[in-house]
Amino acid sequence: MLRPTALPWGRPRRELLLLVLVAFAALSSIYVNSTQDLSHFCLSRAIVAGELKIDECAGNTVDRSFYNGHFFSNKAPGLSLIAIPAVEAVRLPTGSKWNAEADLHLWGVRLLTNGVAFLVCVFLIGRISEGIAPGTGAPALVAFGLGTLITAFAATGFDHDLTAALGFGGFVLAWARRPGLAGLAAGAAYLVEYQAAAIVLLVGAYVVLRGLRPLGRYVAGVVPGVVLSGLYSWAAFGAPWHNPHSYELNQFPGVNPHSGILGIHFPSAHGLYLVFVHDRGLLVSSPILVAAAAGLVLLWRRGFRAEALLAAVVAAAFVLGDTGYGDPYGGISAGPRYLIPGLPFLALGLGPAFARWRVPTAVLAGVSIVAGMALTLTWAGSENGHYRATVWGEIVRFLTQGAGSRLYHELTKNILVWAGPNRLVAAAIVCASAAAAFVLSLSRPERR
Repeated sequence: MLRPTALPWGRPRRELLLLVLVAFAALSSIYVNSTQDLSHFCLSRAIVAGELKIDECAGNTVDRSFYNGHFFSNKAPGLSLIAIPAVEAVRLPTGSKWNAEADLHLWGVRLLTNGVAFLVCVFLIGRISEGIAPGTGAPALVAFGLGTLITAFAATGFDHDLTAALGFGGFVLAWARRPGLAGLAAGAAYLVEYQAAAIVLLVGAYVVLRGLRPLGRYVAGVVPGVVLSGLYSWAAFGAPWHNPHSYELNQFPGVNPHSGILGIHFPSAHGLYLVFVHDRGLLVSSPILVAAAAGLVLLWRRGFRAEALLAAVVAAAFVLGDTGYGDPYGGISAGPRYLIPGLPFLALGLGPAFARWRVPTAVLAGVSIVAGMALTLTWAGSENGHYRATVWGEIVRFLTQGAGSRLYHELTKNILVWAGPNRLVAAAIVCASAAAAFVLSLSRPERR
């Protein structure tokens, strides 16, 4: 019989130092402004001004919906709402005035929203892994924080990391027997990204294992997020059940938001190829996830059966959902980004994996961190988003060709550049930070 357990919790060795190193490696990149930024943060500015249309701020950005003679964001409103304090704090100007090279105002908003969400996810994985298997919290924290796709989107205007933090946070709160707060977090995840409805339902199924009363508190917590989402759709698109995607101005190759569930169909062979083994597929750039998946089996055997099952189902839902989407990478990106909200759930297997297979898991983590940092430092500068002979082929060309390689020319600007170093030196410092975090996480305490 499936029964919820007590939330395991422990503090990894050198936790604060590792969080600082991981934060610097993941958050110091200053990407050029994108259509995601315009769609989300122009709505933040509009809400402050007492309206919802983003006509002037967003310009002719791709990610727009058109309704009743005006342009609106084609995103769920959650990130825009949560970003309002950050937008006001940094005094973010209108989109047409953002520096096309790299805007520090925009970078600040990203850090105060997705950057914080990223660190919350990393912190939770470290603490729970340490509680499950003492001595594994540190390497699990670093492997997840620098060796998965969540890294590359930590300092961006995409909404995936925030959805991951809220959805996984909802599960952790439910695990800690705080169903009302769990519902608030899960409902907020839905407000940020509609696909998080899967997390809302599955965490609800986990909560009901404790009884109907906790489920009632959970549902009550979910309601505000759902109501806010409906109110936004009503005000912007005429009815609570109208979805911004239904009014998208632009159509994207292979994507039909009017069919399937939010454009998602059954997995296709091509989708499976792109998600798992293409140039930035999971098995190519994040093989640590194989150890994490195996670790969920070990988590089940340790007695965390309800939690292991929920984690596996949520992760599978997002991975398979991405394989059934018309464009699994979502345009130019570091990889199949739509599955990111499922990654923290899958990462619950990292602690048991490090405990059982420390050396093989560490090797997979090291490989993933190398590929992950290469993607984090270059994906936004790619002209077509394609890495020849996978990201590893580009890494080899960088090592053999140096300044003549494509990776060199696509290096993203870094906050260190303002202090004097060029992009290559800044990238080297970022990689050194990642390497230091990895080595420190694996070091064992000296015996006395």
